[in-house]
Amino acid sequence: MTISDKNVTSNTNLKTMTIKHLSICLAALGGTLAFTGCHKETKIDREALVARNNPHVTAIDTLSSLTVGNGEFAFTVDVTGLQTFPEMYRNGVPLGTQSQWGWHSFPNPDNLTHDETLKDYDFGRGRQEPYSVQFNEPGRQHDAANWFRVNPHRLHLGTIGFADLKPDQITDVDQTLDMWNGEIISHFAVDSVPVEVQTYCHPDKDMIAATITSEKRLPVTIRLPYPTGGHADDACDWTKDDLHITEIIKNDNGSAVIRHTLDSTVYYINLTWENAAAPEMTGRNSLILTPESDKWSFTAQFLPEQSEEANPTAEATAKAASDYWQAFWKNGGVVDFSHCTDPRAKELERRVVLSQYLLATQCAGSTPPQETGLTYNSWFGKFHLEMIWWHQAQFALYGHEDLLARTLPWYGQVQDVAKEIASRQGFQGLRWMKMTDPSGTEAPSKVGSFLIWQQPHLIYLAELLYRANPSEEVLDQYYDLVQQTAEFMASFAEYDGMETRYILRGAIPAQETLRASETVNPPFELSYWHYALSTAQKWRERKGEGRNLDWDEIIDKLSPLAAKDGLYLAAETAPETY
Repeated sequence: MTISDKNVTSNTNLKTMTIKHLSICLAALGGTLAFTGCHKETKIDREALVARNNPHVTAIDTLSSLTVGNGEFAFTVDVTGLQTFPEMYRNGVPLGTQSQWGWHSFPNPDNLTHDETLKDYDFGRGRQEPYSVQFNEPGRQHDAANWFRVNPHRLHLGTIGFADLKPDQITDVDQTLDMWNGEIISHFAVDSVPVEVQTYCHPDKDMIAATITSEKRLPVTIRLPYPTGGHADDACDWTKDDLHITEIIKNDNGSAVIRHTLDSTVYYINLTWENAAAPEMTGRNSLILTPESDKWSFTAQFLPEQSEEANPTAEATAKAASDYWQAFWKNGGVVDFSHCTDPRAKELERRVVLSQYLLATQCAGSTPPQETGLTYNSWFGKFHLEMIWWHQAQFALYGHEDLLARTLPWYGQVQDVAKEIASRQGFQGLRWMKMTDPSGTEAPSKVGSFLIWQQPHLIYLAELLYRANPSEEVLDQYYDLVQQTAEFMASFAEYDGMETRYILRGAIPAQETLRASETVNPPFELSYWHYALSTAQKWRERKGEGRNLDWDEIIDKLSPLAAKDGLYLAAETAPETY
C-alpha cells in the first residue's frame, strides 16, 4: 500500500488518520488486510488510480445512477447521461437536481408558530426545560410540530432528459463516470441509432452542461415538479401542476430565462443552447429543446435569484470541470492499494476513491450536508448536525480543508438560534440543534431534540481546520464559536456532590434507544465532553487566554465510563447493553 500526502504537508495527521479511517473500513469488511508488498517510496500514478476505479455502467440499473456536482449543487443521471427516466429510478438511486439553497415551504394558513412545538420537561435540574417535540394528540401543537418538521424541505429543482423515450428503446449501453475530469460519458443506441452524451457540472456555478451527438436528433425536455413534502423520497410530485407554474420570461439569441414559482418560493434557470431551436413550453411546467444538428449542446444554470450573467458555454464548462477535478486529485491525500496482495484490497481502494468523489460532489457546500447528499431527500432534505462529522471530517484529513472551510461558517450564521435554544432551557452558550435547515430552525422531534452528541462537532471540525492551517486567521474566525459551544457543554454537566463527580443526564444517547428521563452518563457522550472541553482550553491558550478553571474541574471530575464484563455500557443506568 502506498499513501501520498504530497502538497498537504501542513496536515501532520494525514498519514495516521488515513490509516485509522482505513482500519474502520477494514473492520466493515470483516477482517484485517495484510499490507504486504508495500512500496512506501513509490510515487502514486494518481490518474491511473482514479481511472481504474471509474464506475462503468452497461445496462439500465436503477441502483447505478451517476452524479456530477461541485458540493453546492449536484445532478444525477441515468444511462442516457441525462434524467430521462426519473419515475423508473425513483425507488433506486433517484435522479436528483438539488442545491444547498433550494428550499420550499408549504403555505401556513393557520399561522402556526415554532413556540407551539415546545413542551416542558423536568430533568431534575430545578426548572422546566422546553424542547421542540412531536405531539400525538390532535390540536395546534400537533399541527405546528408536523408543519415545522416538514417545512422547509429541500427542492428537486427540475429534471432534464430526453423527451418521449421508453426504456425498451435503449440498447448498447456503455457509460463511464470519468472522475479525473468530472465528466459522464454515455454511449447507447436508440432504436439502433448511436447516441453520445457528455455531461458536466460547472465547479463554481450551479450549472450543468451537455453535448449530444446523434443522427437521431433527440429533443430534450425540462420538467419542473412540485415537492412531495415526503420524509424520504425523490421530492417530485408530478400530479400537482395547478399548484405551481413555470414561465419562459426571456427567450432570444440562444439563451432563455425560466422562472419557476411554487407558493412563495421562486427560482430561475438560465438556459443556453447551440445548434438547437429556442425552447417552447409543452405544458404548464414543462418545456422542450429541439436540436437542429447532429451535434448540439445546452447549459442550464439554476439560480435563487434572477441574473443577467451569461452562462459559460458547454465547451468552457467541460474545461473548467476538468481543471477543477484534476486539481482535486493532484492536490490532497490519496491511497494506492495496487501493491497489496490481499484479494480485498481492490474493493477497498474502490470504496476509498469513490467516497472521496461522492463527498466532494455532494457534501461540500455552504451548509452542512443532508445524510443522502444532493441526490435523494431524506428527513425532508434537512441535515443532521451529528452526521456532519462523518461527511466532512475527511476533507481536512485528506488535505482538502478548503472544502470543509466552505461549510463551517454556517455555524456563525445561525448562532443566535443556537443561543436561544440554550437560553430557553436554562443553559449558557450555544446549543446546536440536531435536525435543521439553512435557517437553523430546530425541527421538532421526539428523539432528535434530546440528542447531545452533535454538540462538540463544531469544536472537532474547527480543530481540524486549525491543524491544517495553524494560523491566527482560523483562531479568530472560530474562537468565539468554540468557546460558546464549550460553555453550553460546561453548563449541561451537573455536579453530583454525593459522588464528587460531574454527570450527564436529561439526554438521549447516540444510539437513540434510551429515554432522556432515565439515562445518566452515557460513555460515548462523556468522552465527547472530555474531548471538547479539553480542546476548547487549548484554543484559549493559543489565544493567550488563561484556562477556564471551571472547565478544568469538570474535565478532572467527569464520571468514569460505565462498563461491565469488559464492555462499555450504553449508559451507567443501562446495565444490559445490546
